[in-house]
Amino acid sequence: MSNSRGRGLQANALGTFDTVVMAVAGSAPAYSIAATTAVLVGAVGLASPAALLYCAIPMLGIALAFSYLGRIDVNAGASYSWVGRTLHPFLGFISGWALVISATIFMVAGSLPAGSMTLALFDDSLADNTALSTVVGAAWFIIMLLVVLGGARLTVRAQLVMSGVELAILALFAVLAVFHTGNARVFDWSWLGFSHFDGVSGFASGALVAAFYYWGWDVTSNLSEETRNSRRTTGLAGLIGVGIVFLLFEVFTIAVNVILSSKQIEANDANVLGALGEEIWPGWGGKLLIVAVMLSTIATLETTLIQVTRSLFAMGRDRTMPSALGRVHRTWNTPWVAITVVGAVALAMFIASNALGSVGEILSDAISAIGLQIAVYYGLAGLAVVVAYRRMLLKSPANLLFGGLWPLFGALFMFWIFAESLSELDTAAIAIGIGGLAVGLVPMFWYWRQGSDYYRPARLDASRTVEAEYVPDGLPAANSRVHEGLSTDF
Repeated sequence: MSNSRGRGLQANALGTFDTVVMAVAGSAPAYSIAATTAVLVGAVGLASPAALLYCAIPMLGIALAFSYLGRIDVNAGASYSWVGRTLHPFLGFISGWALVISATIFMVAGSLPAGSMTLALFDDSLADNTALSTVVGAAWFIIMLLVVLGGARLTVRAQLVMSGVELAILALFAVLAVFHTGNARVFDWSWLGFSHFDGVSGFASGALVAAFYYWGWDVTSNLSEETRNSRRTTGLAGLIGVGIVFLLFEVFTIAVNVILSSKQIEANDANVLGALGEEIWPGWGGKLLIVAVMLSTIATLETTLIQVTRSLFAMGRDRTMPSALGRVHRTWNTPWVAITVVGAVALAMFIASNALGSVGEILSDAISAIGLQIAVYYGLAGLAVVVAYRRMLLKSPANLLFGGLWPLFGALFMFWIFAESLSELDTAAIAIGIGGLAVGLVPMFWYWRQGSDYYRPARLDASRTVEAEYVPDGLPAANSRVHEGLSTDF
């Protein structure tokens, strides 16, 4: 039997600080810098800091969209619920499905680096052993699966330890990089301008890479039913998270361009951060930054597990997927069926991808395809907020900018990235990206025919929500669901 709305998950388990930590961990700063910097520098060279800067602006627009939508609809499914209640239930389902598919692929892709980074701490030659890396990566994945199964409080405590150590190491090296004397290049402010891009196509190729450094901060919205004062907290934490990871990405990308030569970046394409650490602090630096990357990878496995299992929980509860996915464990208050299913599928894909070379190649195309799926659900959320707040946008300049124009710009940017990706990616990646979304049409039409209430939604309208939820004199009526933190003019 499906759970009624708002019941089941562990309410009020996370505070503001916890939620900010989850947002930062979701974007995996150390992992993103280590795994993607060489790709970004390869695509746009010295324009890499500019690519990150100009992608942060539309990404903040999407974060604003999540913030405003979270004020009027608290739902573990996040964009799945919001898009379904504003644009169309079919688009809402595709939005949720895009997150499920991209997150599952990422968990499989992220487990192997977690294993190889752990082994690299003991012996660099062990890190090249695929079989051993697979076993260690699978072990880390199972540990994170058990942590997520154990409840939101246990999850956030583990996250505080992992992300705390990771961010402390990154902060130390950010300071050391500033005082480092052996420079390959001298920093130039033009790196943050447009002059180093090779025209529009050059900017597009940089944008494709840079935009997905940021992915993952929206885990705060999937935790909304487990967060105190979530109507204010989850959106605020997402915005702060994007701001923090933007600063880290900029500092380290500039440091890589200043301190490492082009040959060093190319030679260490899989772990630029380790090479940077060795250059800044010979002997210890490389090891410490490998620890940061390892913790970042494991931490983001945890946040990705939360995103995919909470999305499936919301779908099971709404009966747009098997209703068993909406079941909650009596003791731990976690969607244990969704967690078990995701764990089994991801482990099977992980083992298969490393046992069979051809599957491994398919997986690398699938990782490229993640970008298409992320662009879909971020872009749809950016449009959804404009529709939900349409009657309130002209009430003040702030409403118009933060609830309308900026999220709309973010949405258009995401759809532009989607279109550009189609010309940049190879056929296999596009087939997996679009095909992965198309597979979702099967459960969508099946449960639509079954008569799920999700396909007959109560429309999301900010003006009606505000009027209905506004209580004079601060005295809530009996059994009312007052929207904490929701100002009455927006």
